[in-house]
Amino acid sequence: MASRFALWIALIMQQVTVRVPASTSNLGPGFDCLGIALRLYNNVTVSRAEGGPPPAIVGSAANSFFKRAGSRPFPFSCSIVGEIPQSRGLGSSAAVRIGVLLGLNELANRPLERRDLFELCAGLEGHPDNAAPACYGGFNVVRRLERQMFTVSAQLHFVLLVPNFEIATADARRLLPARIELLHAVENARNACAITAAFASRDYHSLRGAFADHLHQPFRKTLIPFLDVVIGAAESAGALGAFLSGSGSTICAITLRSPEKIAQEMKAAANSPGAQTILTTADNRGARVLKIANRKSLPATLRVVMQAGKIANSSNGPAH
Repeated sequence: MASRFALWIALIMQQVTVRVPASTSNLGPGFDCLGIALRLYNNVTVSRAEGGPPPAIVGSAANSFFKRAGSRPFPFSCSIVGEIPQSRGLGSSAAVRIGVLLGLNELANRPLERRDLFELCAGLEGHPDNAAPACYGGFNVVRRLERQMFTVSAQLHFVLLVPNFEIATADARRLLPARIELLHAVENARNACAITAAFASRDYHSLRGAFADHLHQPFRKTLIPFLDVVIGAAESAGALGAFLSGSGSTICAITLRSPEKIAQEMKAAANSPGAQTILTTADNRGARVLKIANRKSLPATLRVVMQAGKIANSSNGPAH
């Protein structure tokens, strides 16, 4: 009965909507290894339906899923709506990829574990620091595909200055040097360790002064000329610190108080036409399925059989 019930469940899964959080990564010195999920979301809806050729980012995620799952590919369509700005250093590509992977996994009756989906997303991204928070939520420390997650207090606020221009990750990475000075490398390691300890212990006051970076921000600020002045304005207004979110163009400040004031000061310092500010907190849940449809479209006889299967299946074990 259990295997027949699984088959019936697979038959009714015609559409899945997945909510995926944005993420801010690097946090200054934690290049490619630190990331936090934010309460800013995209909804990715995946449906069993014939559609036109998918965008490359969707098609590559689907190809990776079917290959890893060993499943026969099925036609599907995908729609994405939500709040995450594209190409602004807030994990928009990771959100799309995790949404597609998790949606297809649900429609295929979950052949893969969540860790498999994370590994696929990290491989497609080329780095795991957005894939981990998008998938699992919280503050993540990642070493290749090994990760640790710590929940983040709602008392910690994230102030995002989102300029009115995009930055492609590939373009931002081309600016980075092959080598840096030893003392700069030591300071980056020291600061990344301090940030990790602060989030692990929830001693957020010790974050102050830990966001200085020498690996990427000094070179990427040619793309965001107001980076330093905005960071300074945020800290002067009371933020624990601020940094370039991912490869930009968003600048993120972290604070325990006065987020509205900090947002105003950051926007004024940027003096960048069209720039917007967003106030948010951390998401500790990661990507999750919102709904599975469409049970009402089934024939009545199949709905009755499915319900009987649920009753029979649940009766095999003791009640709790």
